Amino acid sequence: MTSSTTIRLDDELKKELQKDLDAAGISMNAYFVMAAKQLVLQKRIPFEILTEPEIPNDTTRKALLLADAKDEGIIPDNSPSFDNVHDLMKSLEEN
Repeated sequence: MTSSTTIRLDDELKKELQKDLDAAGISMNAYFVMAAKQLVLQKRIPFEILTEPEIPNDTTRKALLLADAKDEGIIPDNSPSFDNVHDLMKSLEEN
């Protein structure tokens, strides 16, 4: 005996999923049945869960642009650099 289940998917996700399943020759129903059976058999999610790569926020984006501009000589880089914490602390104490 089988029962019907409704799954709600974002339209774009469904479109991409359907395209990939069509290319593999697998129906959407077969895919979800396979995933469900593997979860029951393995007692775990049967695939690695990935996240979207992090997109730099505005602060990070500005810091990257500033660093690139300094590397290219567009903006002069007259800020001191340090190889160790001792030299950094000494410089801070002097200023």
